[in-house]
Amino acid sequence: MPLTLASLAHHTSLRLTVLAAGGQLAAEVRWVHTSELEDPAPYLEGGELLLTTGLKLDTADAGAVAGYVRRLAAAGVVGLGFGVGVGHDEVPRTLVEAAEEAGLPLLEVPRATPFIAISKAVSAAVAADRYQAVTAGFEAQRELTRAALSPDGPAALLSRLAAHLNGWAALYDASGAVLAAAPEWAGRRAARLGGEIDRLRAVPAPASVAVAGPAGSEDRVELQSLGTARRPRGFLAVGTEERLGTSARYVVHAAVALLTLSLEQSRALVAAQGRLSAALLRMLLAGEADHARATAGPMYGTLLHAPVRMMIAEANGAAPPQPGAEAPQGVEAPELPEALVLLAERAEAAAVRAAEPVLVVTEGERLVLVAAEGAAALTVAADLAGAEEGLAAGLSAPLDPADAPAARGQAERALAVARRRGVNLVEHGEVGVGSVVPLLADDAVRAFAEGLLRPLREHDATSRGDLVASLAAWLAHHGQWDSAAADLGVHRHTLRYRMRRVEEILGRSLDDPDVRMELWLALKTEQ
Repeated sequence: MPLTLASLAHHTSLRLTVLAAGGQLAAEVRWVHTSELEDPAPYLEGGELLLTTGLKLDTADAGAVAGYVRRLAAAGVVGLGFGVGVGHDEVPRTLVEAAEEAGLPLLEVPRATPFIAISKAVSAAVAADRYQAVTAGFEAQRELTRAALSPDGPAALLSRLAAHLNGWAALYDASGAVLAAAPEWAGRRAARLGGEIDRLRAVPAPASVAVAGPAGSEDRVELQSLGTARRPRGFLAVGTEERLGTSARYVVHAAVALLTLSLEQSRALVAAQGRLSAALLRMLLAGEADHARATAGPMYGTLLHAPVRMMIAEANGAAPPQPGAEAPQGVEAPELPEALVLLAERAEAAAVRAAEPVLVVTEGERLVLVAAEGAAALTVAADLAGAEEGLAAGLSAPLDPADAPAARGQAERALAVARRRGVNLVEHGEVGVGSVVPLLADDAVRAFAEGLLRPLREHDATSRGDLVASLAAWLAHHGQWDSAAADLGVHRHTLRYRMRRVEEILGRSLDDPDVRMELWLALKTEQ
């Protein structure tokens, strides 16, 4: 139990007498310090009982005494002990009045009580309090360890932690979703701290921060990141009405250590699951659906026995993987962009909460997700991909797992359309919607168009005829001579002559529909 001024005042061997601010004796005494300086404040940390005999204090000057007391109070001194029988036979009245006005407890120390006796009493009490805190912390750690090893695991640990703190506790996954909370009502309160979790995620682990509780509560909340890697693997929140004391901090540190150990021990399992997911995807893409189903076993349940959808996501600006260079790896691939890491974490967290299987595989700087139609992981991934800045994703139609190569092709084409349209997410069913013209915004297509039309543009630059404009008008009017000529403001015989020149210069016949199509797309590309 923390040492207070009241307990010192009632210490029979010290024989201290309270002279001022007797109503403030509940203050905790963290240490004791002796000083005869006129201004000892710069050498104090706060929480001290200051002892003095007033040798250098001009007690006849009420203003000087009042200033001395105010400086002590501002420095966080919890009490002033004045020794009599050395410089003063009794405590100066000016000091008593100043201490009473400032609300600073003033204790008279008799001549027979040496300051060292008070120092020893404070030191012994502080040491006993710390020993009690450490002892309580060890006992709490044993309780938390037993809870962590129980069938309920983290949930049981949180329950014991909340009971020890007389508050609440919540565990979040790496994406910031609440995995468990104690008591049960705390889950709603913990869910409202998403913004604080996002800010803490940006700080390398381990890290902690104290924040105000959600609106409508008077909690003081401490958030702790969990994990030994730079990127947190989870977060712990504890909410209490009062500031955590020494004993409570031992309990929280024990909980952080146990939860971190649990998360780190699961890394090997996560890595193994990532390798299995990559292997299953390779089997599916190789047309070995039956082999994939046999390998998946109970871990992936019925995922490969019903229609699935495939999503491919990448960071905007990422270069598509070269053919033959794709090497599926675990989700923890260090080169995976931050936005895709978040997408993977939230999709997997949603799958865990919904008890649904999902394949999440990284391929270089891309993410491939395979889930059943309507799965929670697919919904979360699509929502995040559609809203997250810097992502582009393509989503296939529902197909049998045996048709995984077709699903891959659909997702790839949808992703290509998303990149060219400058949107975040395109589903396979949307690929054929809209104009094909925006899909021509590709350097290779532009180079082809420029090369195809260059001879006509060179002709127009040195000769009369306006062949490019005439060709565009003729194609736009579907080869109708009169309407195209009218649009150009020339005679139809002039237009016929120009079209013959186009054929001569290009060495191609405009009677060929493929030639007309290529020329029209080339003209649209350059618009």
